[in-house]
Amino acid sequence: MQAAATPLLLTDADPAPVDLLQADSAAPVLLVCEHAGRAVPQALGDLGLAPGVLDSHRGWDIGAEAVARAVAADLGAPLILQRYSRLVIDANRPPHSAEAMPEVSDGAAVPGNRGLSSAARASRIAEIFDPMDRQIVRLLDSSPRRAAFSIHSYTPNLSGQLRPWHAGFLSRRSRATAEALRDHIADRRPDLVLAINEPYRIEDATDWFIPVHAEARGLPHCLIEIRNDQIDSAPGAALWAGLLAGAITHVMESLT
Repeated sequence: MQAAATPLLLTDADPAPVDLLQADSAAPVLLVCEHAGRAVPQALGDLGLAPGVLDSHRGWDIGAEAVARAVAADLGAPLILQRYSRLVIDANRPPHSAEAMPEVSDGAAVPGNRGLSSAARASRIAEIFDPMDRQIVRLLDSSPRRAAFSIHSYTPNLSGQLRPWHAGFLSRRSRATAEALRDHIADRRPDLVLAINEPYRIEDATDWFIPVHAEARGLPHCLIEIRNDQIDSAPGAALWAGLLAGAITHVMESLT
């Protein structure tokens, strides 16, 4: 008996899941921004979310897209952006993990993620997660890449816990790359509080791009986390884009 086809989630009225910038660039660095967007497929309505949740840090990484676009433009590097909200499916989580389609996010209920059937989960993976994953593989294979960086942002206060760092540089197998980025920015902005592996750490159970793609290929890499109150305005995003572009350029020159 033939298995039933996975039901379609996206329609022509929905945006494509992936946005590519400078996809034909042969630059030696690949940039990704997994939580750039906050779109929700029309078929899912508003996921039952309370007002404001989708626009908060729960729904996307505030400011990360603006920073990533500016860095990519400065470096002439390819950039892959995810258009859908992390509450639909998190593009930087193992797709079959509980955190990929959370029922609760920082205390806010996500009713549209409760009791999902295996078919509903499969649709989100096939139509939103997999297209971005395929583009990552394609762009890593299409030209010799010598490093990969993922750009994120985080909330200053998570569940009542204050995060004092202005930015964190995450890595577990390419720590020298993370330290080089941090040190380059610290030299130019000694007033900033910068950290290694804060406010998160790379783990197989909770991360995707770094373990599955960057580490697996042995590429120097870093997941860059910027506190979102630093980049929630155009001037702040431009400032951090300039700092990151300079730091990544420094790292790439050191690899030559």
